[in-house]
Amino acid sequence: MSPDPPAPTAVVGATTWGTTLAILTARNGVPVRLLCRTGAEAGALRQDGEHRRFVPGVPFPETLLPEHDPATALRDARLVIVAVPSDRFRRNVRRIASHLPNDAVILSVTKGLERPSGLRMSEVLAQELPAHPSGRFAVLSGPNLAGEIIRNKPALTVVAAPDEAARRLVQDTLMSPAFRVYTSDDLAGVELGGALKNIIALAAGIADGLDGGDNAKAALVTRGLNEIGRLGIAAGAELLTFAGLAGLGDVIATCSSPLSRNRRVGEELAKGRALDDILAGMDAVAEGVNTTVAALEMAERLDVDMPITRLMYQVLFEGLPASDCIPVLMERPARAEW
Repeated sequence: MSPDPPAPTAVVGATTWGTTLAILTARNGVPVRLLCRTGAEAGALRQDGEHRRFVPGVPFPETLLPEHDPATALRDARLVIVAVPSDRFRRNVRRIASHLPNDAVILSVTKGLERPSGLRMSEVLAQELPAHPSGRFAVLSGPNLAGEIIRNKPALTVVAAPDEAARRLVQDTLMSPAFRVYTSDDLAGVELGGALKNIIALAAGIADGLDGGDNAKAALVTRGLNEIGRLGIAAGAELLTFAGLAGLGDVIATCSSPLSRNRRVGEELAKGRALDDILAGMDAVAEGVNTTVAALEMAERLDVDMPITRLMYQVLFEGLPASDCIPVLMERPARAEW
């Protein structure tokens, strides 16, 4: 007697990360439906057999099918992966809400905070889907550069959810020889680590663009992780999470890789370019820009000092020259490290 076929997985958002996860899951033999914004987008992806804009040259597995109708895409799905930018997350959840299977695990892979609410994506899910079991909301984060993962370079990640069965479902669905999935019950910590590290990546890009040196960058990353941890603990997260894949691991990858969008924004700011011009020339979202605003508001609400985040806000929105960043941080009052 042959085993039952795997239940379908739905991926909401034909973004770079959404398409990458859809391909990764389909390579595991799972039927995947990739929910696109329009029928034209879905039709083009079907015809091309690949995503030529975001993931060119990587053919879709036979079990991956682009769709534009939420009812069709989500039918019988046990796992629904939401992979859209934070500023479109709520809108997309509303689009799929009436079509979600009652017992589906809803996995957010968005690394950002909502503006102006400052909510994490799992909190947006809870607001928009009040009847859905809260233990079935999950988040995924880690040092996960899509451009490497799609080429089967080894990578690790962590999934967090209140419900152990939800964590295991995500782990079993995504795990492959090149993509190792760990589990955690620290939803807030994994989510905040993934969102807040983008702010530090902006600063790291500025440091690189100013040729600040390796000592300065190592110090910036270390103090940035300290800053992230302070806010995370104040928000109810566990300190150890920020020493793991969703904290230290993601910070290292995002602050050092040329594939990092947020680091690239920082480098361009160091050249004196205007933020609007930088963003207009990008084909994908740099979440660190909006997250800086939301994180600073959260820090003020929770009375947490975040000097690097405050400095990034001044550069992004108040006209502070990026060239002033290193002196501003170096001339802060002397204090103990801890």
